Amino acid sequence: MQAIYESLYRPGMPLQVMGILIGLWLIGTHGFALLKPDITADFLKKFPRNEKIGTILCVIGFIWTFVVWSEMDLGEFYKVERLVQIVLIAGCVGVIIHVKEFIAVRSTGFLLILVAGPILVSAFLKEPVSRLFIVALAYAGALIGMFWVGMPYLMRDQIDWVLKDRKRLKMGALGGIGYGALVLLCALIFWK
Repeated sequence: MQAIYESLYRPGMPLQVMGILIGLWLIGTHGFALLKPDITADFLKKFPRNEKIGTILCVIGFIWTFVVWSEMDLGEFYKVERLVQIVLIAGCVGVIIHVKEFIAVRSTGFLLILVAGPILVSAFLKEPVSRLFIVALAYAGALIGMFWVGMPYLMRDQIDWVLKDRKRLKMGALGGIGYGALVLLCALIFWK
């Protein structure tokens, strides 16, 4: 666990590696959406209420939180470390059992909030200014993640809006590919 925590938060993943990963992820996911719009639309329509995927994402989110809590410097709170670990495990089980409504959306939002940390650590006080492409993405993801956790029906409504007109799906896919290409280009050329 410590090695995972250290690679994500102390000193974090190198900016170039983070940029390459984010760029490839954006290009890959949005490229698939552009090439296979029917499969993407079908998946997106079913995603908000998909309990299987939601449960998997929920477990990943709680494991990530458990690792962070277990490895970070707790200072004065070290006395409650075990208690909070037990609460996290019970919370994970409780969410899976009792919060089945939109669990995939809530878990995705939770993961977006968690993933912002390593992204921001990798870009902290680094040059050049183009690093702000991934910083902005991290903050946008964390912000929308908070809304999806608290008001998960928003994702369903956003998906419905995008899928009402295939041009919106195509434009979103092209925008994601373009942003991913920009991040990847910056990572390969500027972020050494």
